[in-house]
Amino acid sequence: MKLEDLGKIVTLEYFRDPPPVVAVIPLAGIVGQLGPIRRGLTLAGLAEVIERAFKFRRLKAVALAVNSPGGSAVQSALIAKRIRDLASENDVPVYAFAEDVAASGGYWLALAADEIYADASSVIGSIGVVSGGFGFTQAIKRLGIERRLHTAGDRKAMLDPFRPEKASDVRHLESLQGDIHESFKAMVLERRGARLKARRKELFSGAFWTGKRALDMGLIDGLGDLRGVMRGKFGERVKLRRVTPAAPLWRRFGLSGALGTRPAPGEWAEAAIAAVEERLIWNRFGL
Repeated sequence: MKLEDLGKIVTLEYFRDPPPVVAVIPLAGIVGQLGPIRRGLTLAGLAEVIERAFKFRRLKAVALAVNSPGGSAVQSALIAKRIRDLASENDVPVYAFAEDVAASGGYWLALAADEIYADASSVIGSIGVVSGGFGFTQAIKRLGIERRLHTAGDRKAMLDPFRPEKASDVRHLESLQGDIHESFKAMVLERRGARLKARRKELFSGAFWTGKRALDMGLIDGLGDLRGVMRGKFGERVKLRRVTPAAPLWRRFGLSGALGTRPAPGEWAEAAIAAVEERLIWNRFGL
């Protein structure tokens, strides 16, 4: 048999029995808006990617490659809901794979999947809510700075960092955090249900664990990597199709500088602060 004839046979067999496809959506980074330079994970930025992931021919599943320490609860919920809605509409299973970390809002994203997998050393959990800031009341006194703030509404300036903290303001913040925490817990209970094996007090304490411990607690379904698990479920011939945002036309032609897309001088300070905040979020998990 000639080589070209063998090639025709292989091609014909490919079309007769095409390989299954798994669309891969990368969910890496902080959830939410970060600043003018670094963009976090938002529904606005991911909507088109999620839509495209469910439109592949011969699609067998959608895989979420999650590597996120969390961030915005709202954006986590919106992204997860869009994924669930499309999974239901198209009757396509979703699998999540935690890489270094799927914690807080990152774990919320993973909950969009029907099954969650992780490495034995992945960081999983942190089902809680955190809010942080700084107080500068003593600093401005030492510098001789007078704080001038005028509001309409006696609670409009709650938790102003340049004014002494009020107990009533803290209670209000804690109430907000409690509401968000309840939504997070409800999502965990809805998506994991009977698979949870640990006490709720421990699960919802805000603590985080390794993938191995998370498996014992029922927070994930198994240990494994995306490629290995998908091959195990759909065969060695499965095609993993990574879906990423399409680059704007002007960027493809290298016109970013000419079109003035570089940050303005005043945006660099904001970008630097955002980078520090992002680093602190990762550092909470030893990363």
